[in-house]
Amino acid sequence: MEGQRWLPLEANPEVMNQFLRQLGLVPSWQFGDVYGLDPELLTLVPRPVCALLLLFPVSEKYESFRLEEEAKIKAQGQEVSSEVYFMKQTIGNACGTIGLIHAVANNQRHLEFEPDSPLKTFIAQSSMMRPEEKATFLEKDESIRATHESSAQEGQTEAPGLDEKVDLHFIAIVNVEGHLYELDGRKPFPIAHGKTTEDSFLEDAAEVCKKFMARDPQELRFTVVALSKA
Repeated sequence: MEGQRWLPLEANPEVMNQFLRQLGLVPSWQFGDVYGLDPELLTLVPRPVCALLLLFPVSEKYESFRLEEEAKIKAQGQEVSSEVYFMKQTIGNACGTIGLIHAVANNQRHLEFEPDSPLKTFIAQSSMMRPEEKATFLEKDESIRATHESSAQEGQTEAPGLDEKVDLHFIAIVNVEGHLYELDGRKPFPIAHGKTTEDSFLEDAAEVCKKFMARDPQELRFTVVALSKA
């Protein structure tokens, strides 16, 4: 399984919702576009919101920040709830699927699944695994791989080839036990971003997204989608 690569998912709510439905998530919650992070644009997002996915460019500035952040957290430590579901990414271009898994796995109290849902089964079987073990488990899950592959072909733009370098990356932002977490399978651990509530989650998560944008003010390739009550 070493060096496995998938086609990248498009940051398209229709594609994401179809992907999750195929894996057995009841569409009582669905992804939708966030058209901007200013307060008046956030009012257009249906509430409640339980997760955000951010697609952003992996630039030199970001990579430099990521390494500094990792070193700082390793030196100073951080509190992370044991209830956070976090997995590493070992499959190339699988960040979209991993972001969706992070969004769903950390919001099971809100979501409904069809009986024998492949996604619910995957989450239940992997929940007690270490992040690296979850990654290996995903490498072997044929139903998720096949659904990812078909969904990657459904976007509005032509999917790049498996060997093409993709410099865009998905992360998930979730609320677990009243704390805001950034979940990125390229990082060794979740990133804690302070307290939040179900009512303030969208605004709090938007502030995290704004920090990504502020690091690369010349970049326009940022996309945010929200998992909202349908």
